[in-house]
Amino acid sequence: MRIHTEGVCVLRRGAKDCRVAFELTRWNALPFSRAGEWLVSISIHRFAPTPAAKFGLALDLAVLAASTAAATHGPLVLRGFWALSALIVFWTTSSVAHYYAHAAERAAWEDVVLTLVNLLSVATVLGVGGHLLPGPQPDVLTLLALALPAQVLLRLTVFAYLRARTSPPRQLLIVGTGALGRITGEDLATRRAQCSYLSWPGEKVPEPLRGRYVGESIDLSRVLQKEAVDEVYLCGLPHLQNGALQAAVGTCETIGVPFALPAYTVRLGRAQPVANKAVADGFLHYVTDRVQPDQRVLKRLVDIAGAAAALWVLFPFLLVVSALVKLTSPGTIFFRQLRVGLHGKKFHMLKFRSMVADAEALKAKLAAQNEQAGPVFKMKRDPRVTPLGRILRKYSIDELPQLVNVLRGDMTLVGPRPPVPQEVAQYEPWQHRRLSVPPGLTCLWQISGRNEVAFEDWMYLDLQYIDNWSMGQDINLLLKTVPAVVSGRGSS
Repeated sequence: MRIHTEGVCVLRRGAKDCRVAFELTRWNALPFSRAGEWLVSISIHRFAPTPAAKFGLALDLAVLAASTAAATHGPLVLRGFWALSALIVFWTTSSVAHYYAHAAERAAWEDVVLTLVNLLSVATVLGVGGHLLPGPQPDVLTLLALALPAQVLLRLTVFAYLRARTSPPRQLLIVGTGALGRITGEDLATRRAQCSYLSWPGEKVPEPLRGRYVGESIDLSRVLQKEAVDEVYLCGLPHLQNGALQAAVGTCETIGVPFALPAYTVRLGRAQPVANKAVADGFLHYVTDRVQPDQRVLKRLVDIAGAAAALWVLFPFLLVVSALVKLTSPGTIFFRQLRVGLHGKKFHMLKFRSMVADAEALKAKLAAQNEQAGPVFKMKRDPRVTPLGRILRKYSIDELPQLVNVLRGDMTLVGPRPPVPQEVAQYEPWQHRRLSVPPGLTCLWQISGRNEVAFEDWMYLDLQYIDNWSMGQDINLLLKTVPAVVSGRGSS
């Protein structure tokens, strides 16, 4: 078998997209010749898009290479071989999980946990490889003992410093353009927040504002349905904006967006609030779901551990499915589709391709044959689905790549399924509340009939999950998902 490879190095002075790409252009051998051209492109800019991310990547690679070399006994060439192997594994797992691309968005504890997952992946591959190959092998326990403390220390010091200065700004909406609204906006702007403003009825709009002016408080529902907003600051007082303030609270509760109300009706000088996160910024903060901060940490830990373990166990099976998808129909192995996540933020969801290559273009021609009520599109005998795709869909095998989305933090193991933007655009205001929690791999309606569940019931089941959330319920849903998927019940 002959494999033709071509390396391409692109360096443009002053360009932001300086990258190194390695392209596997063609497999000239049977049976892979039918698969056509395969393209593998690893872009440094995409993997570590910011200077801070590139600096963090360089530090991690240096620590890992030094630790691997120190943990290997033998000639320098052999140490270099194992160090390079460790870097390749680390690079692969980190790039799949978008580790450096989203590093500034994660909490320090999550960074440490993902680092542990990466290093365990490296240790596993090197440990297996060391037993299969002749000659001295790395001592994986020594490798972990050297690399793990060093990388954890980096995350608690250097990375924490970089995160505080490069994290993406929170998207906040301030209702109120009076003195309280302006002061709040100026304060939030100093804490990496990007603010937009709505005014109360009859309130003047001063110039300039520290952000966009997007309308009046009666437009709150429209704005929250169109834009991704992390939190709404309702800068009003009951004796001044009583009816409008209560209506704004009701809108936030209906749609499921976190909101904050002033904790004090007077300005404070020397006096300080008692140390309490809820009032530290002068506002009382409210959410519309049941998940407490410590429970969010536990849920995320379960997501990382579960997704990482599942990917390792299923890795050989995923390779077989990837080959079958490529060999049985023209097109890519994976299908990346734009979906809507927490509070309206968009992300690309991964699936094994189960349809023909031009499926999205054909969807408009089949719109009249939609068998599902509401904004979603479902057909039991969709002509766009390939023969292999029918099997993948029946047993939800096509959804397995979303374990990568779970590792990245785009999704969670259990939660409402992520909709496409076209569906969200047709939601009623109350239906937007299903976006108040991270989207999931499985949910209540997945085990209640999957595609046989009507759209309205689907919505109510998602809201029932949100209103009655518990960690025990998540585990119960995961256990019930397995027999539901294996039986193929309710698949289209």
